[in-house]
Amino acid sequence: MALSSVFLSRQRIGQCMALLITGACAWSALAQTAPTAATAPNITVSDALQQHIPLLDTRSSAAFNGWPQDGETIGGHERGARNLSASWLSLLDDAQLTHLLQQKKLDKSLPVALYGTAPEVNAVRQRLQALGFSTIYTLSDALQDPSRRESLAHYQALVPASWLADLQAGKPVANAPAKGWKVIEVEWGAPKAYLLGHIPKAGYMDTNTLESEPLWNKVDNASLEKMLLAQGITTDTPVILYGRQTMSAARAANILMYAGVKDVRILDGGWDAWQAGKYPTEMGLPASVTPAKAFGAKIPVHPEYMTSLSQAKALLKKPENSLVSIRSWPEFIGETSGYNYIKAKGDIPGAKWGGGGSDAYHVEDLHNPDGTMLSEPDLRDLWQKWQIEPTGEVAFYCGTGWRASEAFFYAWAMGWPQVSVYDGGWYEWSLDPANPIVTGERQPGKS
Repeated sequence: MALSSVFLSRQRIGQCMALLITGACAWSALAQTAPTAATAPNITVSDALQQHIPLLDTRSSAAFNGWPQDGETIGGHERGARNLSASWLSLLDDAQLTHLLQQKKLDKSLPVALYGTAPEVNAVRQRLQALGFSTIYTLSDALQDPSRRESLAHYQALVPASWLADLQAGKPVANAPAKGWKVIEVEWGAPKAYLLGHIPKAGYMDTNTLESEPLWNKVDNASLEKMLLAQGITTDTPVILYGRQTMSAARAANILMYAGVKDVRILDGGWDAWQAGKYPTEMGLPASVTPAKAFGAKIPVHPEYMTSLSQAKALLKKPENSLVSIRSWPEFIGETSGYNYIKAKGDIPGAKWGGGGSDAYHVEDLHNPDGTMLSEPDLRDLWQKWQIEPTGEVAFYCGTGWRASEAFFYAWAMGWPQVSVYDGGWYEWSLDPANPIVTGERQPGKS
């Protein structure tokens, strides 16, 4: 080989080596400067808000709603934040998480700012990065200014499982109920599931003592008072309700609040939340209850929490008010009645759709991925699409009252001042041939 060829070959090798070294250095520098779970850039709340960067709270829904965390005297979230709890990540595949982020109006092409504990923030950041989010900040001064915090108006009414476990263990808890509090499981019929496992010392309430055929409306007031006294419940008895599904507990909550029980709470997430926390359970029949001698007030103390058929029709005549269907979309548009004992398909003309679920026995639209109450900003967005606003009267209904009661309780927890359950619901409305029915696809404002 000629010397010139050898020289050129060595020259090319040298050039290639230089390029490789340069590229490696550049890649190393890029790797060192790219945001990771440990090196992500910080930003203050004020700077994030000035730049219109959405805030994402990675803590539990209980913390977001308002429950003070360890060492805190005040709870809640940063004003304007959305909730994406790190504890939900294991429940969601990438497609489900992407859908959830879209509901929260988050775009991977735009920046987002996270806050929470370091492990929570890191877990959420890693999932967001895997989905293509490239600019992810950490809030450097999150939750430091109490004046910026927001909470559910009645967050105390939605208790987390950890709080209930501490209460039962005799530990000090925030927003503790008065003495004589009761925990009661609420379900339809005999306590079959209850017998196999329930929260320790919980009582049992059969919904057949709350509602009756033919319409499954609330029982008459005399029967309601008799049931409450048998359960040892007065107006001053704090009652914490839970169910295998939250809607059964919510049905009881609405009726107890109507009657006049002053402190009614629901275990947020229900039995599933208790089991997920691996808290103690027990088996067997409920313990005997000492009946109360007097309820302490004339029932109903709060008749405004129930709406009749005539009142529901009156609501439809005022545009500022809302009669809200909490039924699955196929029920709302008339593809199915939802029940084997309800024949008519369709819905009430002029009613607004407030979300539902996969069928007549679920309300996933109102829940976070773990079955807790959908965070207030997301629920508000869902309802605002259908012009459901807290400024007017709002009556929720479903087939017979369970799903509507859950929506009622959430709206009440949000501080909406004029909320109720139209007890008769679609069942009562559809039984009268004189009542109009609408079917087919509908849009907000054209229902």
